[in-house]
Amino acid sequence: MKLTILGCYSATPRTFTNPTSQVLEINNHIFLIDCGEGTQVELRRNKIKFSRIKHIFISHLHGDHFFGLIGLVSTFRLLGREEALHIYGPKGIKEAITLQLKLSNSWTDYPLHFHELTNTESEVIFEDEKVVVSTIPLQHRVYCNGFLFKEKPGDRKLLMSKVMNYDIDKAYYRSIKKGKDVVLDDGTVIKNAELTDDPHPVKSYAFCSDTKYDEQKIPIITEATVLYHESTFLESHKYLCERTGHSSAIEAATIAKKANVGTLILGHYSTRYDNIEQFKDEALTVFDEVEIGDDGKVFEF
Repeated sequence: MKLTILGCYSATPRTFTNPTSQVLEINNHIFLIDCGEGTQVELRRNKIKFSRIKHIFISHLHGDHFFGLIGLVSTFRLLGREEALHIYGPKGIKEAITLQLKLSNSWTDYPLHFHELTNTESEVIFEDEKVVVSTIPLQHRVYCNGFLFKEKPGDRKLLMSKVMNYDIDKAYYRSIKKGKDVVLDDGTVIKNAELTDDPHPVKSYAFCSDTKYDEQKIPIITEATVLYHESTFLESHKYLCERTGHSSAIEAATIAKKANVGTLILGHYSTRYDNIEQFKDEALTVFDEVEIGDDGKVFEF
């Protein structure tokens, strides 16, 4: 599982920082999460192939989280994209994007599918044989969701040293990896546990975009391998959290601790601060495994 932070600052873009956008690579998928201004430039800078992006997840319709989307959709067209693009986001995102395409006479030549979200309870919005994606309802000034990306368990590991002790045809290897026992020609049953080992533990990534402190999401993100949680303010400005619908670094760390996640990544810093290391310092007073998100930073788990 690999996470590339394209932008992780709040409010307006600057020459040296970008608003929210990131790329998650998990089980051969590349998911784009949020799409603030400048996202496609940062995709180029980080050498991420546009053609591999098939699913885009937008947390909410504040500009610093989706104003880069129309540009990216248009660029895909200019590059001759043919494969379908799926966009998941709040109701209204289809109108916002298609109106701009209409007025600029820039309709895409590729299928563009919008999956508009309105549910205030967690729901599965994408699933295939490898990954499942669920929403994480968040408490912000507008309708907002985070997203939980979770691997599905892989095949069991075939222990060839054990398999070779029996006359087992190769045709059975696939079913053995799927957890099935083997019945030999003489009727002997070889238990799967003797022939295989457990698959790699599944990994999960919880993305919690703009939100005030809210413990209702804890059951959804419990035991996540990695949690990205907004931390707009330091304690000196905590009084702004409730009014703006944001969290402090300590509040993010408190959620991480109560959810027993593996690692907490902080982000969405207010641009009023000169040194983002302060966010880590404050979070560490509550939770031990804290990382600082920053533009261009790559995490591998």
